[in-house]
Amino acid sequence: MKGGRIQLLDALRGLSILLVIAYHAGYNLAAGGYMPAEVLYNPLLNVLQPLFAGVFILLAGISGRFSRSNLRRGAVTAGCAALVSAAAWLMGTPIWFGILHLLAVCMLLYWLAQKINAALPLTLAAAFLLTLFSVTRWPVLESADYFPIVPWGFLFMLGTWLGGPIKDGKLPRWFYNAKVPLFPVIGRYTLIIYMLHQPALHIIMLILPLPAATGG
Repeated sequence: MKGGRIQLLDALRGLSILLVIAYHAGYNLAAGGYMPAEVLYNPLLNVLQPLFAGVFILLAGISGRFSRSNLRRGAVTAGCAALVSAAAWLMGTPIWFGILHLLAVCMLLYWLAQKINAALPLTLAAAFLLTLFSVTRWPVLESADYFPIVPWGFLFMLGTWLGGPIKDGKLPRWFYNAKVPLFPVIGRYTLIIYMLHQPALHIIMLILPLPAATGG
């Protein structure tokens, strides 16, 4: 496949951002005392939450193969990450290296890998840069949302590798022809939705008369 959007990828991205919103809504309700914490913090969600995040990161890596400029993409994501950090700090729940920070760093490293592609195969260059970045001694950050470069960055780079055969049309025809309602539209605007969803959730919590959770 050369050019054009793949509805199935957009749909997976749309589903991922909706799951992120649902999780954050539950987190806000539990933190505000409107829902028992046990509803959110349980063995099932302890497995599903990183799975949702992993799919989101993997898809971001795949999209790197389709991007016209991973430099611009990484810079925009870094700017959004800085805004999230500023807002979270003002609210007393600092986020120093959340999922947007991770994606921004990975996008910029992947762009750098593309620039040295003449000397090394792209995937090898990306893996080398990520490994070099990973072995540097970084402090463990106290962060409300923390996605360290190890291991999550390698999942992003796996996505860039998978994106090659996907972009080249080497997957079965149904993968490219699948039609999915609604979710692909949502998946095209994940960054905007991600930036707006927490303010929207907080406004909804202020407007709705939410009852306090009862102890059990």
